[in-house]
Amino acid sequence: MRRRSLLLAVPAGLLTLAGCGDDKSDKAKTDESPSASKDPSTKIVEGPLPAVTAGTKFGQKPTVAKGPGTPSADLAVKTLIPGAGQTVAKGDYLQFDYLGQIWDTAKVFDNSYDRKAPLTSAIGVGQLIPGWDRALPGKKVGSRVELAIPPALGYGTQGNPQGGIKGTDTLVFVVDIRGTFNGKSSSKGREVAQDNIDLPKVGTNTDGAAPSIDVPKKPAPKGLVAKYVLEGDGQVVKPTDKLLLQYKGVLWDGGKEFDASYKRSQLAEFPLQSLIKGWQQGLAGKKVGSRVMLVVPPELGYGAQASGDIPANSTLVFSLDILAVM
Repeated sequence: MRRRSLLLAVPAGLLTLAGCGDDKSDKAKTDESPSASKDPSTKIVEGPLPAVTAGTKFGQKPTVAKGPGTPSADLAVKTLIPGAGQTVAKGDYLQFDYLGQIWDTAKVFDNSYDRKAPLTSAIGVGQLIPGWDRALPGKKVGSRVELAIPPALGYGTQGNPQGGIKGTDTLVFVVDIRGTFNGKSSSKGREVAQDNIDLPKVGTNTDGAAPSIDVPKKPAPKGLVAKYVLEGDGQVVKPTDKLLLQYKGVLWDGGKEFDASYKRSQLAEFPLQSLIKGWQQGLAGKKVGSRVMLVVPPELGYGAQASGDIPANSTLVFSLDILAVM
């Protein structure tokens, strides 16, 4: 495993944009940015918008009526339930549930509620359809927002045949904003006692700053160690998951830091299966929202090969905040 696979965050522009219409993918994303999506004349207005007739509480799967009359050519946005949490900023990773349907027919082409797992994606940087990128920055966590998105800010004149979306369709979404993450985010789980004097102790701060890692002046463990520092209450990480993380790594010998996402003020985003075996084995089974301390022996890290500031045959110590599953 090359060091790049573990220690460098994936640039947002390299992520694939998925299409709509298949419940196994992130349907709020688009295969390509419509050429009309940069139309500077498109405004944000408050209506008209279809009524939510059932499932009206935050987190409930909504039922939305057919659109009333002719939809606006502008982007219509209304906050149905105002949240009191952190404000979403452009470039943040937004965690959300959503339902999407077609204005004219009320046909639901996708929703995340049936999958019982929110989605997480960067907002305002071209990973989601342009209507989302324009409408959701500035909203607060805990909000339910309804959007009516004209074709120019949705899938453009080509539509999305896989989702049954024509190039003339206005799309209606109800979005529940569950969380937002950026380079200053930390896990906020329950603190777990660190009472083994033979293992490193990791700081429990939740202010977005890099936690301390104090390595004991003792021989390193022979095998992998994976312990909660802060235990979250989210879903259990599967080996096939793609994770959003904050991390810091130091050498067992001397405690020297060799890399950290905190230094770049940019979260790390990568599939667990692409990482060193110590991460794969140590993070699978842990809960989202947790901070985990890993001690990775050489055979589960970089082995007998030096990598950057990591000497050959090094035991590595990591603090990892599991912020979300992508």
